[in-house]
Formats: sequence, structure tokens, C-alpha cells
Amino acid sequence: MRLDLADLHLFLCIVDAGSITQGAARAHLALASASERLRRIEDDAGVMLLERHPRGVTTTEAGEALAHHARLMLRQQARLKSELQDFATGNRGTLHLYANTAALTEFLPARLAPWLAERPQLQVELKERTSADIVRSIAAGRVEAGIVSDAVSAPTLVLQPVARDHLVLIVPAGHRLASVGKVSLAEVIDEPFVGLAQGNALQEHLDDHARAAGHALALRIRMKTFAGLGEMVAHGVGLGIMPQAVAGRYRRRLGYRILALNDGWAQRQLCLCYGSWQALSSPMQSLLSHLGKKNAAG
Repeated sequence: MRLDLADLHLFLCIVDAGSITQGAARAHLALASASERLRRIEDDAGVMLLERHPRGVTTTEAGEALAHHARLMLRQQARLKSELQDFATGNRGTLHLYANTAALTEFLPARLAPWLAERPQLQVELKERTSADIVRSIAAGRVEAGIVSDAVSAPTLVLQPVARDHLVLIVPAGHRLASVGKVSLAEVIDEPFVGLAQGNALQEHLDDHARAAGHALALRIRMKTFAGLGEMVAHGVGLGIMPQAVAGRYRRRLGYRILALNDGWAQRQLCLCYGSWQALSSPMQSLLSHLGKKNAAG
């Protein structure tokens, strides 16, 4: 059989109305067109589906079977249409978003949570990358969008600031620099440091700037979390670098000192990063709009 969904819809309209004339009207078809289409449906089925009477039509046994399956198929089509609409509007599917360390640990949890909670059928896959890696991936078309530091060069992409993300130096309370207001990385490049775990995007970013300032950081130990890094610094193991908001959160409990970094690359803002807004999928547009509005409201 070569019946399409429009055929099934017309057939059900006629069955439910009990009349070819009224069924054609429900299907928004001219009577002649509906009658010809019904004839082709019966010819294709190879069996009579409707019994014609002076006052209307009734289904044959075969017609009842077709009507039953037609209802199932049209309901399934409605479910499919609804699910596809969910994908199109960002309520279902999987979004892939790249973000640097600060965005993953500080910016996204509170900002992303309410938006994602309203979309129970949607998944978001977050991947931690350096800002430079994110920019390269977006420019190459491997990912739609990401969250990066504005210190990165992205001449062909859009950078939309959403949060302040300055990096600071933390030192033990008794350190010789504890009372200094600000320093550059070059001034402390020879000091022992506490770093973040291998592969951490922020640590890779710091390592690049350390080499540009003279040589690689002398890392005595690597920690997986900012809390662990702060503990090590507070006990005099070495110096550390972390986002200002994170450093402020742990300072009272751990007692280290916070120094501003006057390097330009440390005076950062977190930015939404993407190519063309029109090229973004609807779900990604919805997410980025939400993140941008949250910033404007704050």
C-alpha cells in the first residue's frame, strides 16, 4: 500500500463524520477531490473500506482495521512532531559546550542550573578546554560555542563579556610578598608554585604565560581542586594562581594573602564565544541568550 499520512487523515475525517461530504470539509478538501482520493485509497487497498448509504457511510471490517491503524500512526506522528519541536526549541537533545576552568567552576553552575532544570529532556555535555583551544575549535566548526577569557585572540569570532574573571596570586601569610599590593608573574617566576592537575585548562594557560615570562613554573605539587591548591599555599608549600572569586571564597578559612597580578592577561573577563548568531542552533541560541541576560540582570 502507498497510503500517506494525508490519505489516513482524510479517511479518518470521513469515518468520524459518517459522511464523505462532511469529511471532505473537515479535511479542507473539495468534495470532488476527496471522492477521487478516497477511490484511490480503496483501489490501493484492494478492498472496499466504506459502505455507501443514502445518508452517509459506514466502515466495512477492513475499513475498521484501517481506521484503527490510521489513528495509531497519526498519534505517533503527533508525538514525533512534538519531540522534533522540542529539539528545535532546545528542550530536548544534547548541547556541546566548551568552557575554560573558571567558567566551569565559577560561572556556569549557578547560571546554567535554572535553565537546564526547565528542560528535563535536554542534556548538556561540558568539556574543559583552554580559551585558545576553544577559539580554534569554534573557528574550525568543531563546536558551536564556548566560554573563554577575553585575553585570547579571536579576530573572526564574537566575544560577548558575561563575567569578570581576574586572576590573582595567593601567597602564605608569612611570605615576603604578603604585604605587597600587586606583582607581575615575571617577579615571582623563580618561586616554587602549587599547580593544578595535569590537563587542567587554566594550568595550561598559566604554563604558557610562564614560559613567555622566562621559564616554566617550578611546580612542587599539582592539586585537582582550588581548595586543595589553597591548602598547600596556606601551609607554605608554594605560591598559587587562581580566579579572584575563588581566592576570596577560601581566604578567610585558609588565611593566605591575595595579591593582584598586573599582567594584562590576568585582567580577564569571561566571554561567550561563537561565530555567527544566525548559524547557531536554536537550543544554543536559547542557552547563550539566557547566560547573557543573567549577566545583564546582575
